[in-house]
Amino acid sequence: MKKIKFSLLPLAVILFSIFSCQNSGIESNDSSSEEILKNELISWNDGVAKNTIQEFVQKTTNPQSPDFIPEGDRIAVFDNDGTLWAEKPYYFQLDYALFFIKKEASKHPEWNENELIQAVLADDMKTIMASGEHGLIELVMYSHSGMSEDEFSSHVREWLNEAKHPQTGMKFTDMVYQPMLELLDYLRSHGYKTFIVSGGGIDFLRVWAEEVYGIPPYQVVGSSIKAAYQEVNGKNVIVKIPELNLINDKAGKPVGIHQYIGKRPIMAFGNSDGDFQMLEYTTSGKGPSLGVYIHHTDAEREFAYDSLSSIGNLKRGLIEAPIRNWLVVDMARDWSLIYPTN
Repeated sequence: MKKIKFSLLPLAVILFSIFSCQNSGIESNDSSSEEILKNELISWNDGVAKNTIQEFVQKTTNPQSPDFIPEGDRIAVFDNDGTLWAEKPYYFQLDYALFFIKKEASKHPEWNENELIQAVLADDMKTIMASGEHGLIELVMYSHSGMSEDEFSSHVREWLNEAKHPQTGMKFTDMVYQPMLELLDYLRSHGYKTFIVSGGGIDFLRVWAEEVYGIPPYQVVGSSIKAAYQEVNGKNVIVKIPELNLINDKAGKPVGIHQYIGKRPIMAFGNSDGDFQMLEYTTSGKGPSLGVYIHHTDAEREFAYDSLSSIGNLKRGLIEAPIRNWLVVDMARDWSLIYPTN
C-alpha cells in the first residue's frame, strides 16, 4: 500500500504541472485577446459606434452564438464616395474627367465646338456644375469611352499620380478615411468579404481599389458603360462604348448587388440617401444585419454636411435610421483621426 501511495506522488506532481501549464496558457491567451481587441479600430473612439460594430462582428463570428453566420455568408458592402474617401467639393471621378479632357483636348479638334468641353478648358466650374447630371454624364463619356481597358487604366493612374485636391492640395488617395481602412482590415480578419458598391464608375474604381483598400477588382460593384470585345491594332481588347449600362445608385444598388455579388449582404455602410436602398435591402433579410451611416459632422478636420448638400445629401437616412435601428457614426465624435496623414 505504501508503495502504491508513493508512486502516486510523482503522478500528482505531473498532473499538477500540466494543469498549471494549461491555466498559464489560458491566461496568456486571454491577455493576448485583450491586447488584440485594444489594437483593433484604434482610430475609433470608445463609444456606441465602435461597440456596436465590434459586438455585431463578435456575435456573428462566434460558433457558440445564436447569431453565428457561416464565413461564406459574411458579406459587408461599402459605398465609396463619402464613405471610404472624401467627396467634396465634387465627386473625385469628375476631377479625373476634367484632368483627362484637359490633357487630351489638343488631340481632339472636334471638341472645339462643344460648350461643355470649353467650360472645362476654361476652369469654369459654375457652368460645369450647372450642366446637371446630363452634363456630368457627358463628360464621363468623353473621358471613359473609346479606349481599351489598359489605356483607360493608364489614364486613371496618371491622374492618381499627378492630380491634387483643389482645396486640401492632397493626393486624392491620401483622402481616404483611416478609421474605414481599419474597419475593412478588422472585418476581413474575422472572415468577412468586403465589397465596394458605389455610384462611381466600376472601371475607375477597379484601377486602384485593391492597392488602396485591399479590395480586389472582382469585389467592386459600380456604375458602368457598355463595352465590346474588339480587335484593335492586331490585338483583341475590351473597348468602352459611350452607352450607359448600369447606374449603380439608389435603387440601382440592390440590383448591382444582386447581379454582381449574388447574395444579400449582412452589413452595409453608406453616407447619403443614395445609399438608403442598399442599407434597406441589407437589413430586410433574415437573420442578424447591420446598417451604418457615416455622418459628416467635422468641419474642422474634413467637411460638415447632410440634408442641405447637393453632394452626399443625407436627409431621409437621418430621419429613418433610429426607426430602422441603423447606426449613425458621428465623424467628429467617433473618429480620433480622419485621414491617414493627419
